[in-house]
This record gives sequence, C-alpha cells and structure tokens, in this order.
Amino acid sequence: MSQTRTSNARGTHSVRGAFVSFCLVAVTLLPALAQADARSQAKRLHDRLAGVPPTESVLTSMASDIAAGRANDAAYTAMQHRAFYDVTLKNFAMPWTNRDQTVFAPLNDYVATVIGMVRDDVAFDRVLYDDILYVGRSGLGVPGYSPSNNDHYAALESQGVSLKDDLVQTTQSSASGIPTDATAGVMTTRAAAQAFFVAGTNRAMFRYTLMNHLCTDLEQVQDTTRPPDRIRQDVSRSPGGDSRIFLNNCIACHSGMDPMAQAFAYYDYDETAGRMLYTQGVVRPKYFNNKDTFPAGFSTPDDAWDNYWRKGSNSLLGWDGSLPGKGAGAKSLGRELAHSDAFASCQVQKVFKNVCFRTPSDVQDRARVQAMTASFKANGYQLKRVFAEAATYCMGD
Repeated sequence: MSQTRTSNARGTHSVRGAFVSFCLVAVTLLPALAQADARSQAKRLHDRLAGVPPTESVLTSMASDIAAGRANDAAYTAMQHRAFYDVTLKNFAMPWTNRDQTVFAPLNDYVATVIGMVRDDVAFDRVLYDDILYVGRSGLGVPGYSPSNNDHYAALESQGVSLKDDLVQTTQSSASGIPTDATAGVMTTRAAAQAFFVAGTNRAMFRYTLMNHLCTDLEQVQDTTRPPDRIRQDVSRSPGGDSRIFLNNCIACHSGMDPMAQAFAYYDYDETAGRMLYTQGVVRPKYFNNKDTFPAGFSTPDDAWDNYWRKGSNSLLGWDGSLPGKGAGAKSLGRELAHSDAFASCQVQKVFKNVCFRTPSDVQDRARVQAMTASFKANGYQLKRVFAEAATYCMGD
C-alpha cells in the first residue's frame, strides 16, 4: 500500500512538473508568436497598399507598430512606398477617366490630380468642384502641361517619374486658361472632357460622375414622380408612337438628369483641337441636337441647374441641407454632388474594394464601411486615412 501511494505521488509530481514546464514554454513563446503574427500582418498590409513586398527594415518597423496596437501607423508607413502612388492609386482612379472604365489607359491629368490630392491630404470632396490640377514639377525634362494634348503625362509615365515625389499642385485656370468659376475639379480636366464632353449632349458627364463618385447609375435613380418640365427637346414624348413609354420609362431618368446636366451647357470638347471648350454665356449647339423631336420641350437658355432629386425617392442620396439645391455651372453642381452622403459612402466603398479585394457584403463589412464613412466626413474627407483604415481592417484576412 505504501509503495502504491509513493508511486502515485511520484506520478502526480511528474505530471505537475510537466504541466508547469509546458506553461513556462508557452509563456516564453507567446511574445515570439505574437511578433510572428504581427510580421505576417505587416507584410499583408504592405502588399495590399503598395502591391510589393516591404524591405526588412520597413517590415520590422510595421510589425512593431502592429504589435503595439498602432496598425494605422503601420499603414501610413506602407503608403510611403512610391508604388502606392505609381500603381495602387493610379489603378484606383484610372477607370473613372474613360467610358470603358478600364485601368488600361494612359496616365492623364484626371488621375494625376486624384493622386496628388490623396498624397497631400487635400479634402477629397473638392475633387468635383475645386480649381485644382496636379502636374509634373519643373526640371523633369518632359513636355510642359498642355490643354490640347496628353504629352506631359505620357512622358511622365514613359520615363517612370515618381508620382509620389514629382507631382506639384497648380490650378486649372492658370494651366488651361478657363475662368476660375468654370473649373469643377476632375470634371473639367482634359481627360474627363475628352471622355464625357465629346459629341453627345453632355449627359454623359453627369451619368459617369454619378457612377464614379456616387456609385449610382441612372437605372438606380429612376423616379417617375419628378416634374418633366426641364426635359429637353431631343426626348420624344411618344417613342414609337406610344406616350406610355415616355411616361413610364424616359421620364424616370430625364426628369432628374436634364435639369442637373444643364450645368454643363457652356462646355464642349473639340476633337480637332484636342481640348475642352468653354464658352461663357453661350450654350453649346449640342444642347439643341434633335430639337425638332419635340419642339415644345425644354430649350436650354443658360447653365442654371436644379436638383429635382432632393424630393422623392432620391432624397435618400443624402443631399446637404445647407446647400440651396440649385445653382449655375459645373462648380456649384460639383459641390452639390460631393457634399451628399452618397459621395462619401461611395469613395469609402471603392477604397474598401480596392484594398480588401472584395465588395463589402456581410454585416461586419457593412458596419465597418459605415463607420469609415462617418470618419471620412468627420476628418475632412482625407482619403489616405480611408485607405489606412480599410487596409488595417482587412490585414488579418
């Protein structure tokens, strides 16, 4: 009996000793495991933002910040890499500049302006109404900016100039010679004019701005309850001899679009000269294309616009109550669009998709996007901050 007790006691001491040893080893390994996880997250964070692996020193610095609970600082470190500007931001903005919405297009003034604004923490709501333009700094050995061609930006791209280090801010009015009051951020860049003011009736500029900056296409904002009094003459009131088509379909888009697209009445793109035209006080002839389709329709007299969508179902786009909802010209329309809730939410959703590689879908993702949108507005529309917040949220994926 005594031998059994002694044997059991020895066994108990042996098990207890092994358990204590295991705990000591685990405690010793925890910091190492945490640091290893932080390094893994740091690499993932850098890859998402810059698209290239970090150097060893950068990785160590980022991992230390993550382990210390400073993940946003780690994200800002990653965004110091020139590839964040030369590749990530360029590909982020490029689809906004063409009708095919492709990244496979040459660098241009629209994209360069977005990149510069993000780099400099310029309030991003200004992207639709400011007198702002980013060009390559002097001394780079490239052709100067021209409102008639894209040679300046093509040379910056072909020579591999750093968009992080070599872009400088200027004004469209000084570079292009249009009045300050006629500038409207990226909407009045040469690239945007070439894509969306060319030919047509200037409705394309309105539609693609909605798509690119409010994440909304016309099919999503149809509302047959809005007054049709500002629908232009080129829209038939009885397509194919059936007025029901107009009342149930055409009116749904045109009743809201036409009063706002009137803001672009003085703008055009001259394909021969290769530049945007602005004729202050003179409505471009394109606004009277097919005017005989319905002569009793609205004949555009100037560039005064009204937002009929402030009432009805499209009030859900979240229009700014401090603005009048009407004005003259592209600049005031740009401010109307950029100060909507839909604008803020759209930029955040696009960043989220860009760095998380997915559309926010589940409850957790949507809650995160909502919180980031509130932060975006509260912190002066700084888009770089949104990139940091989105990337740190997804770094554990």
